[in-house]
This record gives sequence, structure tokens and C-alpha cells, in this order.
Amino acid sequence: MARRAIDTNHYMVLATREQDGGGPRVSPVYYTAARYADFYWVSSPDARHSRNVEAAPAVAIVIFGSTARVGEAEAVYLDAVAEQVPDERLEALLPEAFHPRVGARMLAADELRGDGEMRLYVAHVTRCEVHVPGRHPLNTHGIDTRYPADPTALRARG
Repeated sequence: MARRAIDTNHYMVLATREQDGGGPRVSPVYYTAARYADFYWVSSPDARHSRNVEAAPAVAIVIFGSTARVGEAEAVYLDAVAEQVPDERLEALLPEAFHPRVGARMLAADELRGDGEMRLYVAHVTRCEVHVPGRHPLNTHGIDTRYPADPTALRARG
């Protein structure tokens, strides 16, 4: 279920902690997943969520099909540690950050550093849960709930 939600969607909701100690800041971002372990996105370093990541790298992510009919939604919830990809790692990570199956135009490393207006970010997954609808045969409670998913198992089959 988690792999399907990740593979069939293109946007994730990224939750960061506001720098002033306030509540969460949520932002939809277009992503590329690598090995179900690392989630890449491009953003301005001046965006609030980017500044929040720099100040407090612990983030939460939700990926779901927003057009699913009621009772048919699949979602994956991720806890992660995010960072701006350092300039010295850009060249090596560009092929997985802009994987061709996703369809986003690959940016050059020079567009993502120096005077470039955008930067590459990555979130490294530390915890994963899946949304299991109440009517799913594995759900013994009968109500929608979250079940833990082993992130290493996601990677092993990915």
C-alpha cells in the first residue's frame, strides 16, 4: 500500500516546524522518491518551509491520492530528517533526484547552487505508516487507521 501511494502520486505534503517555535507549516511539493527512503524536491531557499528545514530538520510527510473517492483513499505517512543537498553532492544525486519516470525536467547542478534561485532538498525517511481503510480485510477495527510499515521492507522490494 505504501509503495503504491508513493508510486502513483507526484505531490507530497511537507510539514515543517515554524522557526518562531509555533506550529507546523504545511506545503505541497512535487517529489521524486528514491528507494522509498529518500524524497527529493526543489524549492527556493527563501521559502518558509526551506528556512524551517534549515532551522529544524525533523519533518513529517503525507502522500495521498487527493481525488480518491470516500473510503478508497490510500496514504502513507512519513517521518524524516530533511536537508538541503550540499553543493559537493549535487552531481552524484541529480540522476536519482530527477529520475526520468517522474517526468520533471532535470535541472543542472549550476541551477541549484551559487546564483541559482532554487535548491535541491532531500528527506531521509526514519518512520513509515500506512492508512488502512476500515473495510480493508486486514483491518480488524472496522475504522480507518494507521498501521506501521517497515521502511527497510519498502526499500528491499523497491
